Amino acid sequence: MKKNVGYVDWLILIPVVGLMLFSLAFVYSASATIAEMKFGMPEKLVLNHSIRVFTGIIIMLIISRVDYHFWQKFSKPLLIASVFLLVVVLFAGEAAKGASRWLRLGFFSFQPSELAKFAMVLHFATLLTRKQDVIKDFKQGFLPFIVWTLIICGLIALQPNFSTMIVIFFISIALMFIGNVNLIHLFAMGLIGIASAGVYAISATYRMNRIKAFFGLGGDTNPLETVNYQLNQALIAIGNGGLFGVGPGQNRQSHLFLPESYGDFIFSIIGEEYGFFGLLVIILAFAIIFWRGMIIAKKAPDNFGYFLAVGIITTFAIYVFVNAGVNTGLLPTTGVPMPFISYGGTAVIFYSIAIGVLLNISAQAGVFPKTIKNKPKETEVE
Repeated sequence: MKKNVGYVDWLILIPVVGLMLFSLAFVYSASATIAEMKFGMPEKLVLNHSIRVFTGIIIMLIISRVDYHFWQKFSKPLLIASVFLLVVVLFAGEAAKGASRWLRLGFFSFQPSELAKFAMVLHFATLLTRKQDVIKDFKQGFLPFIVWTLIICGLIALQPNFSTMIVIFFISIALMFIGNVNLIHLFAMGLIGIASAGVYAISATYRMNRIKAFFGLGGDTNPLETVNYQLNQALIAIGNGGLFGVGPGQNRQSHLFLPESYGDFIFSIIGEEYGFFGLLVIILAFAIIFWRGMIIAKKAPDNFGYFLAVGIITTFAIYVFVNAGVNTGLLPTTGVPMPFISYGGTAVIFYSIAIGVLLNISAQAGVFPKTIKNKPKETEVE
């Protein structure tokens, strides 16, 4: 099939780049007060963010020119490397807020879980492509996915990082479902995973308090106003915004009222400044990305492109849903950033790489077969 190397899918590129560029204004409004207090320079955090955003855009455009099949042969080494880094971060990681999630590499910090997330998507897409003829078999078709999922989720749980562990678990479940694994196997894994996550959730007091607070269960040692402080401030921000918002840069909640106002809770600050209609525009931009991503997957030239595109879009969809749900009180409070918008380093770069890969799949898109083709059985060890 002829490769349309000069083709750019503007329905993906424009909303993604738009969200990334607008995030500069969002991050500045949400971080100026704390940046002034910490660094004596209100522009400090937005300058850091802008470097990552523009670097991400350049990387995205470069990756969009790389044949997505190139990454297939590196899927296993990348996943092994991510596992190694997840082990290293447990012993040599940079601790923050009681968790060891970052590796300090010179002038920047690196979060191995971001690499692990997309390396898993890439390797699962590779395995699903190779194993369609044995995908219903437990040992050959299902067991490799279980092993990798347990390893990745287990190491992330040890950091501890409950929210990322849960998100990655659901991404793996979604990919296996799309890949036509045996539903009985998948259902059993889902039940065991949910039960294990439940036990893990109640194993720490702060996680248990968040769950109890979400269901309105308080007490002397778990006052709702204390545990729900962050959520309450987020809802105040959204409530202040009303339909049209208080205006750019006019928010109040980022003035040391709302923790993580430029990170996990930036969605609430956008709601305060731009109102319900501002949030609606953000959701619409993501909806366009998801819709176009599914079209790209449907028209992908082969099974690998299909599984990879679906994996990338599913990852973004879960993150957007969880972040918006947390900010609006639909889900328990947890630390999940909003893709392309929240302040961040590693995440911005890996999101950009993923979109670059998706753009390349789009450039090579043809008519995708109505049914998934079976592939010859692979003898390579997973």
